Amino acid sequence: MNLLKVEFHCHTIVSKDSLTTPQRLLAGCRKKNIDRVIITDHNTIRGALQAKALDPTRVIVGEEIMTTEGELLAAFVQEEIPAGLTPGETIARLRAQGAFISVSHPYDIFRGGHWRPAALLEITPLVDAIETFNARCWLPRFNRRAAAYARQYHLLGTVGSDAHTASELGAATLRLPSFQDAPSLKAALGQSQPQTRLSGPWVHLFSKYATISKKLTKRE
Repeated sequence: MNLLKVEFHCHTIVSKDSLTTPQRLLAGCRKKNIDRVIITDHNTIRGALQAKALDPTRVIVGEEIMTTEGELLAAFVQEEIPAGLTPGETIARLRAQGAFISVSHPYDIFRGGHWRPAALLEITPLVDAIETFNARCWLPRFNRRAAAYARQYHLLGTVGSDAHTASELGAATLRLPSFQDAPSLKAALGQSQPQTRLSGPWVHLFSKYATISKKLTKRE
């Protein structure tokens, strides 16, 4: 069986903490033999749409959405979901457009998008998967807890590089059978083969630089 190498979680320049253009991201994917890339900018699908126009076969439109409790990671997004909605409202809007829903780095307490245990438990029956490995997590135990949670509640697991730079692409990928939409992606995850490594804490310096650089540019 031919398996696709899939990057589930990455960002372009339209995210506040990335300077990676869609063109550079796609070049990185080609260089690293990534067959499908789900572009998940923060609270917007603009970068994903720009990339999909350049490489419609490789790119899947996604979004990382900040809810009132934590972040959700979606694929096959048709309409952009704004930040600041409740988890229930966010999930309902994603379901209405046939999206696939995962939960970003739920236990990484160093990031604003982590989840309180009670809030995570409440949405568990409503999502398709948990991100069981995020290459940008500061501590390995955050990923171990997410993987243990997925096993405990019989959830599928996604992994992602959470790449904000092209060099980070491919740090955490899954090899999957072919899929075309959210239902077939969910089915394919049952046969997934993860390839993962932590990117290291230094990558956060690039995000900090991107954030500061954009703020300074706006002031000029």
